[in-house]
Amino acid sequence: MVTDAGAFTRTVTSEAWRAEVTAWVHDALDSRGLRPDGPARQTRVRPWSTLLVLDTDGGRVWFKGGCRAASHEPALQRLLAEIAPDQVDVPLAVETTRGWLLTADRGATLRERREPTAADWSAVLTGFAHLQQDVAGRGPELRTTGLPDCSPATVPGRFDVVLDRLRTLPSAHPAHLDEATAAALDRARPAVVDAAAVLAASPLPATLQHGDLHPGNVFEVDGQLRVFDLGDAQWAHPLEVLEVSSAVARSGGVAWAPVEAAYREQWAHWLAVRGLPPVDDDPHRGWAALRRAAGTVHAVNRSWAWCGALAEATDAEWSEWGEAPGRHLSGLLRDQP
Repeated sequence: MVTDAGAFTRTVTSEAWRAEVTAWVHDALDSRGLRPDGPARQTRVRPWSTLLVLDTDGGRVWFKGGCRAASHEPALQRLLAEIAPDQVDVPLAVETTRGWLLTADRGATLRERREPTAADWSAVLTGFAHLQQDVAGRGPELRTTGLPDCSPATVPGRFDVVLDRLRTLPSAHPAHLDEATAAALDRARPAVVDAAAVLAASPLPATLQHGDLHPGNVFEVDGQLRVFDLGDAQWAHPLEVLEVSSAVARSGGVAWAPVEAAYREQWAHWLAVRGLPPVDDDPHRGWAALRRAAGTVHAVNRSWAWCGALAEATDAEWSEWGEAPGRHLSGLLRDQP
């Protein structure tokens, strides 16, 4: 916890911080032969990140500053753009120590352009599957950016840390877990261990997990979809990416089955090319079992991510968003007898 005076949102709305950012952005623009056309406008302030937009004589640019938990994003985007420039946009500038990112404006997101269809969702997920496959063998390199290691083997330990943190918070704290819920989660721990083991034994490798993949975090350049907003990204089992995506798609009335089938087909092809065993339909060890296990570990990893996102929040911000860590962790209880 931090004092309100040291909160992220207090820092990024201060005159001193804005002056420092403005100087950095202007230097970055100058190095590219661009000139500002008016002052920067701060369009969003959240406990985990802030956005500023600035018009220049060469087009609009966006600045993003992240909290400590999201400070890996600039370096991660730069590295991914080097590995897969058709899938991740090259930043204009990054400052990895302070978690600052400057990017070109790419226009409306896919969601802003139109109401996403199942075909749109399939394009988003299959494109991201290609990116996951491109970086699957590059975990150590990606983790040098600060990308959190949330791979299956790490999940039981993370469950213990998050549960202990939430249950020991003061009872009046918005994220506090009452003892009955905490005890039920204690009893669910073997399910977490089993799920992590199922994923670790699967033929699908740990890789990049976006953390918040939906058409609002995708734009189109020359007919090619590119993802952005990587502040929630983790190194994890690939099927975890389907958890947020499926929830958002279904809430929008999109038929999910063909979307997941398209994503699954991309991985089936990847396995076949490498002579690896396919993920079949066996209910105990096949695709459905992996999806259930991914849902379990994702509840842990998502709760942990929310704890990080709110680590520099004010009391008022905890009141607004503080139920999220416990809500996600308690999702484990839905499937328990």
